[in-house]
This record gives sequence, structure tokens and C-alpha cells, in this order.
Amino acid sequence: MTEADKVILLVEDSPDDVELTRRALRKNNITNRLVVASDGAEAIEYLFDPTQRAARGRRSWPVLILLDLKLPRVDGLEVLRRRQADPRTQMIPVVVLTSSQEEQDLVRSYRLGANSYIRKPVDFQEFSETVRQMGQYWLTLNQLPRKTDGAGA
Repeated sequence: MTEADKVILLVEDSPDDVELTRRALRKNNITNRLVVASDGAEAIEYLFDPTQRAARGRRSWPVLILLDLKLPRVDGLEVLRRRQADPRTQMIPVVVLTSSQEEQDLVRSYRLGANSYIRKPVDFQEFSETVRQMGQYWLTLNQLPRKTDGAGA
């Protein structure tokens, strides 16, 4: 499976932040396929709706979830709860990438199984460097079990 086949699920409601993330990934030669969910309900549907999963096939499990917290319909904390509660998804790394400065969001995120919590830099150069470091760690250095979807476990 090539990097372009490995999915990063970006859960982000701001079109500007989606575009900044795309630009930062391209700038840093991170070639993974980016799937965007514009709110928590779309993310939950992507991860758990059986008809969507069947249509996409097994290879569509994300290798990384980038999750904003302040989302319409269903917030990021609920996405974390659902991901953590399901053995098929609980080992998919989640990086909370948010502008929230609230300590309670940080604590709740880690309690719900977030693997990392990053406050989004406002400056594009800083944001790009953050994405580069995050990609280097989570997509290159970090080791995951072969199957993160609960199959065969």
C-alpha cells in the first residue's frame, strides 16, 4: 500500500483551515490521501456507517485522525468517545488539532483517548512546521500494530 492509499481523516469545519492543512501537507511532501469530514457527524458516519464502509472497502481505515473539537452537529469530544468505544477504531491515532485554549478540552481529550493535543498556530509558516513535525512522527516514526481495525484481534 502506497502513502497515497493511506488515509488521513481531517475532521474540520473551517474551509480555510482545511485548505491550510492541504497546503501544509503538500508543502511537506505528505502524500497520504486526505479525507475531510466537515463535522463530527460526518466523521462518525465515515468511521462507522456500514454501507459507506462496504463501498470503500477495508483499505479506507484512516492511519491518522486530525480532529478539531469545536464542530457543528457533533463535537470532537463525542467523536473521541465513539472512536475509543469501538475496538475497530480505538487504536487509530488521533491528534486533536484545535484553536481551543480551554484546559478542560485538553484534559477531556486525553481522558477520551487522544494521542496528542496541538493548538493550531495562526501563522502559516508555524502551522506548516507543526504539520511537518506531526507527519514525521505519526506517519513515519510511530509504530502501529498491523491491524488497527480490530480484525483478527
